[in-house]
Amino acid sequence: MSAQPAQTRVSPEMIVLSGCLIALITFGPRASAGLFQIPMTTEYGWGRDVFGLAIAFQNLLWGLGQPFAGAVADRFGAFRVLCAGAVLYALGLVVMAYATTPGMLHLGAGILIGFGLSGCSFNLVLGAFGKLLPEKWRPMAFGAGTAAGSFGQFLFPPIGNVLIDSFGWQQALVIFAASVLLVLPLSLALASRPGAGAATESGPTPAASQSIRQALLEAFRHRSYVLLVLGFFTCGFQLAFITAHLPAYLKDAGLSAAVGGWTLAVIGLANAFGSLTSGWLSTRMSKRWLLAWIYLGRSVAIAVFVLLPASPLTSIAFGISIGLLWLSTVPPTSSLVMLMFGTRYMAMLYGFAFFSHQVGGFLGVWLGGLFYEVYGNYTLVWWLSIALGIVSALINLPIKEVPVDRAPALQPAE
Repeated sequence: MSAQPAQTRVSPEMIVLSGCLIALITFGPRASAGLFQIPMTTEYGWGRDVFGLAIAFQNLLWGLGQPFAGAVADRFGAFRVLCAGAVLYALGLVVMAYATTPGMLHLGAGILIGFGLSGCSFNLVLGAFGKLLPEKWRPMAFGAGTAAGSFGQFLFPPIGNVLIDSFGWQQALVIFAASVLLVLPLSLALASRPGAGAATESGPTPAASQSIRQALLEAFRHRSYVLLVLGFFTCGFQLAFITAHLPAYLKDAGLSAAVGGWTLAVIGLANAFGSLTSGWLSTRMSKRWLLAWIYLGRSVAIAVFVLLPASPLTSIAFGISIGLLWLSTVPPTSSLVMLMFGTRYMAMLYGFAFFSHQVGGFLGVWLGGLFYEVYGNYTLVWWLSIALGIVSALINLPIKEVPVDRAPALQPAE
């Protein structure tokens, strides 16, 4: 059965453009967090575990808030959620800028930015794409939205380095906060009728009366969805660890701060190509096999990087290779969620997958800082990332790429 996209007067082109700009703007400051670790810890005499814990909280709360933000967006539309998230995000950056104690750092960089991201990041944009766009637009739009976030990672770290050198790290964070507020006018294009999007052309039988509780029970009793959620844990572990600790890792190896910034930037640029390619491949090959190859490829890239002596050349080469695989997991993962369950609760169900991603992110950032303070290096976390990539490649193979079995009509929710 086919479902029409949600009612909107905005053209598909404008929806994709506005959503991509939101993804770019919100992903950029978050991807630049590692640039502020050494300036902040040096100025206040904190250990790297203090900064790492703040970013770990950010990842965890981003993931924890995502299912709830997704459920609200599914019910009332994405506009309100995007605006609330952008305000929290900007406030968190300002608090981070003027934090003089670990507690204030954890409040700003951890709690406020974490919950802010859950309401305005590319995950909400992908959910809006699923509801507002015609079915034929969706796979490539998922890739474009993810790629736009990646381009934010390319654009913001070099800008962040320039701002830190020119105005200091505090003013750089304030400028980033102002840029996040641009989400408010852009989110108007993603406004939709509440509760829109009950099914997809290729999805399961629509469930107009299905409650949130019924949707969750259906999803977590579905083996393929559970495997998908578990595999996404590794994605978060690897990405968050690299984002937060790679600049410091390279600085410890004797490289300049600029190398760390440009490596993050190259990751973002390569990620834009990788995400678009992944969105294209998601329509032409098995999504589970695509995910398996991505996770395995990451493990190989990380292993080669840590076994070679650190240099500007190896750092940039690592940035390109890991960048091509960075967020390329998102288009097949979101497409699988939509294929299994349709679009009505897509933002919420993808949100639970993303929560697993962010639990992994919490552990990646936190263990990176903790083990550095204990052992004086990041070696153990690098090899843990390699092992988890291999495990996730295997976890995705048994996934069945078919819609969930659903009765023609569900009983009305009580």
